[in-house]
Amino acid sequence: MNQTMSAANAIGLVGAPVITLDKVNKWYGAMHVLRDVSMTVGARERVVVCGPSGSGKSTMIRCINRLEVHQEGKIVVDGTELTDDLRALDTIRREVGMVFQSFNLFPHLTILENCTLAPIWVRKMPKAEAEELAMSYLRRVKIPEQALKYPGQLSGGQQQRVAIARALCMKPKIMLFDEPTSALDPEMIKEVLDTMIELAEDGMTMVCVTHEMGFARQVAHRVVFMDRGEIVESGTPESMFENPQTERLKLFLSQILRGH
Repeated sequence: MNQTMSAANAIGLVGAPVITLDKVNKWYGAMHVLRDVSMTVGARERVVVCGPSGSGKSTMIRCINRLEVHQEGKIVVDGTELTDDLRALDTIRREVGMVFQSFNLFPHLTILENCTLAPIWVRKMPKAEAEELAMSYLRRVKIPEQALKYPGQLSGGQQQRVAIARALCMKPKIMLFDEPTSALDPEMIKEVLDTMIELAEDGMTMVCVTHEMGFARQVAHRVVFMDRGEIVESGTPESMFENPQTERLKLFLSQILRGH
């Protein structure tokens, strides 16, 4: 399953493991949503996770920064194991940025205030420095002119780009994306994906849950296919899309391609 990472390692693309899931299991009551999930992500590696609704992919990515708590197995992020230790959790959350399906911006704060809140409160950054940093990332996501507006004044695509800039303001080592375009109108999807593609070209470690197969082809070192709480298949985008090994992946790809 980690052969792809080894191949990427061999050509110097990927560094030492920064995320390790080892036989992770999670239940919601009687429902077994993650079943012995094991995966390693190397530094600078870009992994796209896909699969049908209810396959466990969002639950898995939320377990990586403990928004969801796993019941069995082990998750290690940047050398720290995820446990009930709140100090360890704080350490991990400083290093892991997350962008959700919904933008989760504070509606009563300006775009600039949304971006500077965490650096000021969590990283104890002086306000002027935080604002300078926030403006640099708003320029990066191509909306610096929106800094003094409120979220409700922006389009969905713009709000999602603010959410990406806000996550980057914490200078994370790892970025997690949980279906970042699924709540957007089709014409807004491209602007968000373009922003993510630029980030990828910078060498950011990324794990992205998405149905955007074009994005996966363009950006991913590895595609991971989940179904029914399990990792069914994993490999390069070329091998996964052109030579799927399992009937479950073949069915999923035929449905996705038919839907586009």
